[in-house]
Amino acid sequence: MKLKSLSLILLVAIAFTACKPKDSFVIDGKFENPGTEKKVFLYGMQNSNMVAIDSTNLSEKGEFKFIRKTPSVDFFRVSAGNHEFMLIAKNGDAIKLEADLADKTLAYKISGANEVEKLSELNTIRNDFAKQAEKLQAELESKVASQPQNRSAILEQLKPQYESYINQLNEKILKFAKDNKGTLASFYAMNTLSPQEFEAELVKFSDEIKEDIKGNATVDTFVKQMALLKTVQVGQPAPGFTINTAEGKPVSLSDYKGKYVLVDFWASWCQPCRQENPNVVKVYNKYKTKNFDILGISLDTDKAAWLGAIKADALTWTHTSELKDFNGETVRKYQVQAIPTSYLIDPNGKIAAKNLRGDQLDAFLAKTLR
Repeated sequence: MKLKSLSLILLVAIAFTACKPKDSFVIDGKFENPGTEKKVFLYGMQNSNMVAIDSTNLSEKGEFKFIRKTPSVDFFRVSAGNHEFMLIAKNGDAIKLEADLADKTLAYKISGANEVEKLSELNTIRNDFAKQAEKLQAELESKVASQPQNRSAILEQLKPQYESYINQLNEKILKFAKDNKGTLASFYAMNTLSPQEFEAELVKFSDEIKEDIKGNATVDTFVKQMALLKTVQVGQPAPGFTINTAEGKPVSLSDYKGKYVLVDFWASWCQPCRQENPNVVKVYNKYKTKNFDILGISLDTDKAAWLGAIKADALTWTHTSELKDFNGETVRKYQVQAIPTSYLIDPNGKIAAKNLRGDQLDAFLAKTLR
C-alpha cells in the first residue's frame, strides 16, 4: 500500500512537470480593482523598443494568461490602461503576476522564475522609496494648503529629505546590481539610474557584464553605447573638433590649448540649461582672467532663437553651433544624450571633469586655478 502511494505521488509529480511547457513561457496574472479596464497587452523587445506582441481580455475575476515563446531570456511588459508591469522571462518559466490597479504606487507581485524573483527584490526597494516619496508629497501638500504663501520656503525645507531618499535609493540599486551581476534584473536596475549622474558606474558595469549577458539585443546595444561613452570619460583625451560661430568663423578645441575650457552643450529651448546659465555666467566672470574660458555649443536648429537666448542670458563667451539638434558631428563625438552637458578640458587637452553645476563648478575651479 505504501509503495502504491509513493508511485502515485511520483506519477503526479511527473505529470505536473510534463504539463509545464519547455518551449514557451507562461504568465498567469490577476488584477484586483481593474475598474473599467477590460484588455491586457503583452509587450516584448524588438530592435531595442517595446512593441505589443499579444493581447487578451480580463476575466470577470480579473484574471488573464499569456503563453509565448522567446529566443532567449528577455524583457517583457504587461499593460492594462495606464498601468505597466515589467517582467523578465525565458522559455520554461511559469510566472505569476498580481497587482491592485487602484494602488497609486503601481506596486506588483511577481514570482515563479529566478529572474522575476530578482526583479521582485528590486521592486521592493523601489516601492519602499515610492511610499516614502508619497508620504513626503502628502506632507508638502498639507503644509502648502495651510500656508500657500510659503510654498517656496516649504519646498526648500523638505528638499534635503527628498534628496536623502533619492541617495539611499541609488545606493541600494547599486548594491543590488553588484550582488546580482550577470542577471537581466541587475541590468534593468542600473538603467533606472540617472545616466548623467552615474555615467562612470554605467560604463564600468558595461565592461563587467559584456561577457555574462551576451546575446541579448538590448544589452548588446547598451554595451556598444557604453564603449563609445568610455572614450569621453574623465582622464581621456578630449576629442578634437572644429565648429563654426553664427558668423561662420571656425573655432577649434585646439585654440584653447594651455587653458581650462568648459565645453558647454546647451540650447535655447532647454529650460534646465537656461536655469543653469546664470550660474555659468557667474563662474565665467569670476575666473575668466585666471586661465579659464567657456565655449558654448548649441543644439538649436533655429538660429534666431539661439542668438536671442545668448543675448537674453548675457552669455559673453564664444558660441558655436551646427544647428542640427542631437545630430551634429561634434555633439555625436562627445556622446551627448541629454542637455545640459558640459566637459571641463584641462590645459593639456584631457577631460578633467564632466557635468559640474553651479557651486560644484565654482569649487572645482577655486581649487584648481590657484
